[in-house]
Amino acid sequence: IRQGVITVDGSKKKPSYIVKSGETVSGNIVQPEIPDFLPEDLPLQILYEDSDLIVVNKMPGMVVHPSPGHSRGTLVNALMHHCSDLAGISGNLRPGIVHRLDKDTSGALVAAKNSRAMYHLTEQFKARKIHKCYLALVYGIPTETSGSIDLPIGRHPTDRKRMSVTTRTPRSALTRWHIRETFLGACLLELVIHTGRTHQIRVHCQSMGHPVIGDTVYGNRGAVKQLSCLSRQTEQDVTSAGRQMLHAVKLCFTHPTKGDWITINAPIPEDMAKLMNRLRRTSSLLNA
Repeated sequence: IRQGVITVDGSKKKPSYIVKSGETVSGNIVQPEIPDFLPEDLPLQILYEDSDLIVVNKMPGMVVHPSPGHSRGTLVNALMHHCSDLAGISGNLRPGIVHRLDKDTSGALVAAKNSRAMYHLTEQFKARKIHKCYLALVYGIPTETSGSIDLPIGRHPTDRKRMSVTTRTPRSALTRWHIRETFLGACLLELVIHTGRTHQIRVHCQSMGHPVIGDTVYGNRGAVKQLSCLSRQTEQDVTSAGRQMLHAVKLCFTHPTKGDWITINAPIPEDMAKLMNRLRRTSSLLNA
């Protein structure tokens, strides 16, 4: 439609154009573009799979789809090797991809294996009917046990690589959270996002004064001071975390063909689990 291959009464229209009674839609369905990058035999932790879709537990450090500087080693490369018929779905760079996780965020991610599933899953994300739950290790402990952050998010006014709640291009963003476990100087938050803005949880946690541990983009020096009650070794373990401690622990959606409500739980990755255990042990010893 955008390329003018599909027309209304011989004229090019926007995809959002509402067709009126009596108008004629015509054109040819073009062949899907085949990705120009290669499938790769990379390890995948598969949480669920059938003929319509696949849900994986994305490991931290893996980019979801190819981009400049990341033509190999992505989740898409791995999926194309595992699912031989994935090529051509939704374009030549993101075949089957209906949502994404940041490179250093781990957890449940669903991909479509055919065009029908692609359409239905995409519509569910647009309508905010998909339930997304995250776990985040953050600096400090909020004064309340639960709450919500309803602050718009957009591009940072001076740093185009960052997002911010103080922006010239605000888009509504809502995150609900509650404390799942507390440690000395840190806690584990469970968060549910009702919108899907870029870096939403990381930005919202920073805005409430409790940035995600290991987040070098949205962290701040003041947050590290909240670890002063820990042993020097534990404080070093926390501050040297190799990535933001953020994990998509649960993903729920309606199956695109069966109509069943699917709930997928993703095990916490080893690096995050180890850091949590370290905080538990230190907190127990210092509270004894």
